[in-house]
Amino acid sequence: MSTKLELPIQEFTTPYPVTAREDSSIEELLDLIKNLKVRHIPIMSDGKVTGIVSERDLKIISALSTREKFLVRAADLMTPDPIIFRGSTSIEDVILKMSEKKIGSVLVSDEQGNLQGIFTVTDALDILVEMLRGKK
Repeated sequence: MSTKLELPIQEFTTPYPVTAREDSSIEELLDLIKNLKVRHIPIMSDGKVTGIVSERDLKIISALSTREKFLVRAADLMTPDPIIFRGSTSIEDVILKMSEKKIGSVLVSDEQGNLQGIFTVTDALDILVEMLRGKK
């Protein structure tokens, strides 16, 4: 019998995350976060993930003037080369890496490397709650 931590991450991943382009404006990113209630946005170019922008990144930008904000694009703000796991990777491996790197989210891909989903600290906490309550 396996534990939840041995299960593949794809079973607990939020599928088809909201994405944005490298040339997306700060306003577009803020609209996505506000209207779709997400905290992390993978940034794409030519169908491939090139980075990720978090709600925290956007809060830091809020100190800029309106003119400066207009000039900034997702590519300027994103964390490049975010950590991406295959969907078959165990939850334990993913959570350990997130803890080690002190990051709030990782991206999940299929075997061909296509973006499949996003796994966040909130998802990890949900798993912990289920385990503490004895659910399978």
